[in-house]
Amino acid sequence: MARDLSPRRLLPRRLTLRARLTLIYSGLFLIAGLVLLGTTYALFNEQIGRPGGLVGEPRGETDDRAPTASPSPVVVPLDVPEGQQVRLRESAVTALITQGSIALVVVGAAATGFGWLVAGRVLAPLHRVTDTAARIAAAPAADRGLHERIALRGPDDEVKDLADAFDTMIERLDQSFEGQRRFVANASHELRTPLALSRALIELAMRRTDGSADVHRLGEDLLQINGSHEQLIGGLLVLAAAENDIPERFAVDLADVVTQVAEQVKAAAAAAGVEIRATAGEAVTAGDAVLLERLVYNLVENGLRYNVPGGWVEVTSGPAGGASGGVEVVVSNTGPVVPPYEVAPMFEPFRRLGADRQVGQHGAGLGLSIVRSVAHAHGGTVAAHPREGGGLVVTATLPAAPSSA
Repeated sequence: MARDLSPRRLLPRRLTLRARLTLIYSGLFLIAGLVLLGTTYALFNEQIGRPGGLVGEPRGETDDRAPTASPSPVVVPLDVPEGQQVRLRESAVTALITQGSIALVVVGAAATGFGWLVAGRVLAPLHRVTDTAARIAAAPAADRGLHERIALRGPDDEVKDLADAFDTMIERLDQSFEGQRRFVANASHELRTPLALSRALIELAMRRTDGSADVHRLGEDLLQINGSHEQLIGGLLVLAAAENDIPERFAVDLADVVTQVAEQVKAAAAAAGVEIRATAGEAVTAGDAVLLERLVYNLVENGLRYNVPGGWVEVTSGPAGGASGGVEVVVSNTGPVVPPYEVAPMFEPFRRLGADRQVGQHGAGLGLSIVRSVAHAHGGTVAAHPREGGGLVVTATLPAAPSSA
């Protein structure tokens, strides 16, 4: 098994801000405690080092009637040997250091726990900001989670300013994506009307009995161009629909979709001299049946367009491999050799293989981008890699339908 030796994996796990703040609190407290303990030790050592500091010194008889300069406690004279005084002094110093250290450790542990709780309470708003940003970033489409807001309530401090600025940024992004979706949908609908009208006029002119052969050839060319434009507009509509959220999901067996698509393209495959191979295994997912049919159809149609005479297109459905527990549709085909660096750009809108960049017999360049958008809208993924000997292998993986679907 290959090991991940990337720099991110080699670096140790970083300390969280909460842990760092707790360490700072604890370190400052321990430093202050050590300074206090050292100061106490110095004062105590100085005090007991004075004559009579630990035990009283013998005194003579005092006259109770004699006036004193200042009221001071009377020290009871004790006759303690010098060696015993040294031992008493050392015992007192040892007890001070030992008990003071124990007290410092206990209070330091309590201060660390209290600092951990305080740091967690202070950083809770930041965790809310992080969680919201993570949910937006994990959305299946770039604009799917932009409706979320932090809406942080609390004191008017720097953290609330950060949350408000984040909400403002997300709101502007949401408005921008929503405006883009509306523009694509409205423009596509508005363009369909003149295209339909021009098609009707061209067909009417071609049906005239007094039309010349040149008029018929021109009409056929115009119908082909008009059909390409209609295909482009239809692809934009599907792409805009796939970028939106799917409100209602129903159980869809991809085996039925594969069988249906194979029947639809059989005539076009026979005309192109390409064999269609369909293996429809049970693969139940939850989603929109129309969009899922377009996903499979676009994959198969892409395999037909970029193929060679006498080639084949194979489409299979079934459970996904690995521990994902999902379902998948795999479409592989013969065809020209595809460089590995050309695979990823093919899933971008209006991108096609090689130098073919114009709308024509190879379509508008929206087929694979629609596949990716539909898969992402259903919480799935699309992966592709060049087939050995030419052609492409595309795998669309979708979540399996829950038992209640």
